[in-house]
Amino acid sequence: MIIDDFLTYISCELNHSANTVAAYRRDLTQWAEYATSGNPPGLQPFDTTVNDIRLWIAYLADKGDTTRTIRRKVQSLRAFYHYLIAHRGAVRNPAADLQLAKVQKDLPVHIRPGETSALMDTPIDTDSFIEVRNRLILLMFYSTGMRSTELETLTDNNVDTAKCELKVLGKRNKERIIPFGNELAEMIETYRRLRTDIIPGSPTERFFVRPTGDPLYRKLIYNIVHQSMAGAVHSSRQSPHVLRHSFATDMLNNGADLTAVQQLLGHESLATTQIYTHVTLRELKHNYELAHPRALKKGGQNGH
Repeated sequence: MIIDDFLTYISCELNHSANTVAAYRRDLTQWAEYATSGNPPGLQPFDTTVNDIRLWIAYLADKGDTTRTIRRKVQSLRAFYHYLIAHRGAVRNPAADLQLAKVQKDLPVHIRPGETSALMDTPIDTDSFIEVRNRLILLMFYSTGMRSTELETLTDNNVDTAKCELKVLGKRNKERIIPFGNELAEMIETYRRLRTDIIPGSPTERFFVRPTGDPLYRKLIYNIVHQSMAGAVHSSRQSPHVLRHSFATDMLNNGADLTAVQQLLGHESLATTQIYTHVTLRELKHNYELAHPRALKKGGQNGH
């Protein structure tokens, strides 16, 4: 099917991650199901009109899809037709001229430094492989700002405690070096010793593993973080991404250069990193309102 050719192209030629390719696959398969009334192999993409896509959008809205989800699905369709124009002789992109509702960007959820410290400093059994590994996962997310997929695929030989550096494979298979401090280095060495005790022989290829020696998977990483944070932090979400957001926010609040944070996070665009400046500005306003005597109106009410 022509959709499979597109997915191969974005994976092999554009180096999109497996997660990105999977998202395109889901979106385009749903489109093909709708456009062919349940017969995706019979898809005739060159016959699609703008009105066909408008009807699909209406169908998705009636089904309960959010504005954000609909935008993503239409953007997947736009990318697919861009490929057809460049490589398959299509002459138009029926998804290109659609006016889509704008989605308000939510500020990243993060946790306050005091709660982060409590989360990382809660005593654990340093002789327990599971407890040390799980704490190391939390500390690595917060100390490096890496993504969940980057932690999942981290290899043992890319973690260097002598240099206090690790190398991750980010989006579009781009590598980057992330420095870290002595606290993380010491926990890494403790984890490695315990790992060797329960998995004798040569080191594992993946850095993070289960007691069987098998690598972690994304859902398990999420569960470890979620269960560790639940009840311990006052946050609307408890996930690896919240720790990544907290890393970026705390770095900027403590004077880190925006470009440096961009490089550490692996953002292609500085504009993506700039959303964290809005978070720090919100914190600044909050502190001002709490501390400055003229920030309050008569009667003790906030001046906004």
